[in-house]
Amino acid sequence: MLGCFDTKGEIFAFLRACLLEQGADVLTVNVGVMGSTTIFPVDVDADEVCKAAGQILEVIRNNNDRGAAMDVMGRGAAKISAELLAKKAFKAVIGMGGGSGTYVTLKSMQFLPLGLPKICISTLASKDLSDLIGVKDVLLMPSVVDVAALNSIIKPIIQQASAAVVAMSKLQIQNDTIQSKRIAISVFGNTNACVDHCTAILESRGYEVMTFHANGLGGKAMESLAMEGCFAGVLDITTTELADELCGGVCSAGQNRLEAAGKLGIPQVVVPGCLDMVNFGTMDSVPQKYKNRQLYSWVPTVTLMRTNEDENKALGSILAEKLNQATGKVSVLFPKKGLSQIDSEGNVFYNPAVNQILSDSIEKNLNSDIAFVKLPFHINDRAFAEEAVERLLEMMNF
Repeated sequence: MLGCFDTKGEIFAFLRACLLEQGADVLTVNVGVMGSTTIFPVDVDADEVCKAAGQILEVIRNNNDRGAAMDVMGRGAAKISAELLAKKAFKAVIGMGGGSGTYVTLKSMQFLPLGLPKICISTLASKDLSDLIGVKDVLLMPSVVDVAALNSIIKPIIQQASAAVVAMSKLQIQNDTIQSKRIAISVFGNTNACVDHCTAILESRGYEVMTFHANGLGGKAMESLAMEGCFAGVLDITTTELADELCGGVCSAGQNRLEAAGKLGIPQVVVPGCLDMVNFGTMDSVPQKYKNRQLYSWVPTVTLMRTNEDENKALGSILAEKLNQATGKVSVLFPKKGLSQIDSEGNVFYNPAVNQILSDSIEKNLNSDIAFVKLPFHINDRAFAEEAVERLLEMMNF
């Protein structure tokens, strides 16, 4: 149980009592900067949380900067949570609060693994907290009223949350798939046919395929799960998020995209799928500097911009430099007849000359010991999917 016990001791005492009533043992972590509580035992107090973030509690109190203080306590809580979990000290985590309490609670959950129950009762639960939640499986429960004092509205919410988190912690998850048979694959509407072909082949051979939509959050989720060791191999068919990161599109997965598998040495086949495009919202939302570029309305709320010569040169370098850092086996496959559904002969983004610039840039910057294979197929051709699958399985089973 994690929260600001300095100002909300009474309400956390009620949550603790509810958890005990459900049969749980409760380990308490105080992230309140201004003090603690004597209403119930505190196992990890604020000074220890602050110290875990490399700071001194008295100093951040005296600085009188609430935002900075919450950042420190969030980082400290995340580190404390990870250390306690490594010792198998808890099976679930629950916290609650307003803006500050929600921030620290969600921050503390960022390094906890998928499947570990995580509940946050929050005044902000109905807002967009995607930046704080990231790709974690956090259950948000609206507090409806402020998390400040006990009343007839918040008490049943706390009771339900405590019952939920205890029940979740007792559930024995059945996992029939072993990690050595689990493969991640990235997809977009424009590469869907390729991914369908790959999935069918892999499943016919007994592999479990986990598909991630390359819309930013999907790429982040794939990277996060790769870092948790969830996959035996990665078929990164759709690396379009690199283009959005470069050009400020809405589907960026951040600066660390295309790095996790390499860091862990997971075999990966990488394809420049949909690097012919950058994603924006409605046509009106396209930044002014791109208004005169080649734009295509995929649906009314999605506008695609064709990447140009300079961008493809940069993207080839970015992709290669990331893969050069990989500690495991890597192959890069380049479909010479097009990188997406709309980058095909006779279609709106078809531009072999620009694709050649991308190909040349990848080849120039990629380490010589990484296979770079140019194939005479379109990305959505079945033959391309077959080649991608065969190369990955060969690397995995070497």
